[in-house]
Amino acid sequence: MNRQKLNWPMMFLLACMFSVSMALPSLAQDPPKSPTEAPQATVPAVTTPAPAAPPKIDKGDTAWMLTSSALVLMMTIPGLFLFYGGLVRRKNVLGTIMHSFIIVAVISIQWVLWGYTLAFGPDIGGIIGSLAWLGLNGVGPEPNADYAATIPHAAFMIYQMMFAIITPALITGAFAERVKFSSFLVFILLWATFIYDPLAHWVWGVKGWMREMGALDFAGGTVVHISSGASALVAAIMFGKRIGYGQEAMPPHNLPFSVIGAGLLWVGWFGFNAGSALAADGLATSAFVVTHVATAAATLSWLAMDWIFRGKPTVLGAASGAVAGLVAITPASGFVGPISAIWIGIGGGVLCSIA
Repeated sequence: MNRQKLNWPMMFLLACMFSVSMALPSLAQDPPKSPTEAPQATVPAVTTPAPAAPPKIDKGDTAWMLTSSALVLMMTIPGLFLFYGGLVRRKNVLGTIMHSFIIVAVISIQWVLWGYTLAFGPDIGGIIGSLAWLGLNGVGPEPNADYAATIPHAAFMIYQMMFAIITPALITGAFAERVKFSSFLVFILLWATFIYDPLAHWVWGVKGWMREMGALDFAGGTVVHISSGASALVAAIMFGKRIGYGQEAMPPHNLPFSVIGAGLLWVGWFGFNAGSALAADGLATSAFVVTHVATAAATLSWLAMDWIFRGKPTVLGAASGAVAGLVAITPASGFVGPISAIWIGIGGGVLCSIA
């Protein structure tokens, strides 16, 4: 009994000494732990995540975007100037062709100097881009992940330049044959700066207010066609009727010119719509398919309208129908399938023929 009473304190003391001796190496090597920290054996190993890989250029995407840029340029020269040039009177054909040709030069320089940064530069209040990219400062061979992570930033810039070129060129059909060249140059430069560039930022620019609202404009229905169409309507109203309109015949001087121009627009539009996928992928393929299908449907529907209401199909109606279908499918080309594209093409051909 007495031995038991003497041994319990001794055993307790030995146990304490053993525990301390086991803990000493750990205390000497590890930093102190907070009272709430879990035991070392239960804490999983913490690994530092690897830094995100920088955007990498894809050669296929880049090749497609440079090709698309050339296709969109072809829509303006020679596509649009042939289409419009064939529709005017012979005495005005060179002036009409000059409109489209000179726009390529003027807008290219404007886009490099200040147009691109206003349209796609760092956002200011959702309204306009800042001047951070003035003169293409910082716009070079490296990708910009905000717009296209697999192609050089400069490739994205040059592709968007072709949109900026063709948009004011579309307006020129409204005042063909009746504007001074000097006035035309001033108008185009001001319109691109104060209309096109802010509108492009609203819809396509990062943090643009329409983009933030969820606006869907795959390839320029709002930025290109609504802006140019509304401006052309205003220009036509301001100019009024052409001198001699209704009193003298004003037939197109060269319909083959116009049909060739429409054909070049049809081909170039694949760069316009399919290129807006900004990659050589399934989305680009889908946009390519529906663009072609809608254009074919619009061509046939306008031709049918001519046949029904004018007694015979016309080549001008076919060419006009093709252009109407191209315009109609553009904003939806990244969102619809072939059957929907047929209906959109039919609607575009019929409604534009009536108009």
